[in-house]
Amino acid sequence: MKVIPVIDILNGVVVHAVRGKRSEYQPMQSVLCGSVDPLEVAKAFKGLGFTDLYVADLDAIIDCSADFQTVSRMAEETGVKLMVDAGVTAMERAQSLLSSGVSKLVIGTETLQTKSFVGEAVRAFGSARVVVSLDLKGDKVLAKSGFDGCTDGMCLLKEFKEMGVTQVIVLDLARVGSSEGVNVDFVRKVLASGMEVYVGGGVRDMADLVELRSLGVSGVLVASALHSGKISVEELRQKGLL
Repeated sequence: MKVIPVIDILNGVVVHAVRGKRSEYQPMQSVLCGSVDPLEVAKAFKGLGFTDLYVADLDAIIDCSADFQTVSRMAEETGVKLMVDAGVTAMERAQSLLSSGVSKLVIGTETLQTKSFVGEAVRAFGSARVVVSLDLKGDKVLAKSGFDGCTDGMCLLKEFKEMGVTQVIVLDLARVGSSEGVNVDFVRKVLASGMEVYVGGGVRDMADLVELRSLGVSGVLVASALHSGKISVEELRQKGLL
């Protein structure tokens, strides 16, 4: 299992994401890096030994921008594997993002308008480069108004799996930055689907990581617990998670 640090970018800086309330996000304060510049934060994680990063480019999500210069520089100057959610819902922007050096395209249900785009992306880029993020608030799937897929999480995952999706992020936005713990019961259900599962939102400490590893989770997205020092790099190395 990989521990994957999260970098949330808003107004060009790294922010502390809490419960999906973007209007309240503040610049990140971290024990690991004194800068809020995304490139500098990425370099700090690379220097600590992390090989993968998850980036939520909130600026691109909000503006539907195709300017992926920030993530392109992060990929080029650090060499880490980037899993990026930039609110991509069209093939042209998907191609542009993947051409910028990003390893994996994240398609989040929160910005998804039609489920067919997921299948189209898998056919074009391959299942290894496409990750679906099941964006949740509690038990509710977040999606655009008029979305043509299931609104039940497990039903929607079944539809995605039939399209060839093999990787999924279970991202509970209600728990992001909350230190409330992970919805382990739901994670177990998703794991039973046979998909490669990543988990984000609510991770508190090493005990949570050890439990998720024991369940068979492929990766855990962590932000607050790393930046606050509740999960230390030394602990991760001791547990074989870095």
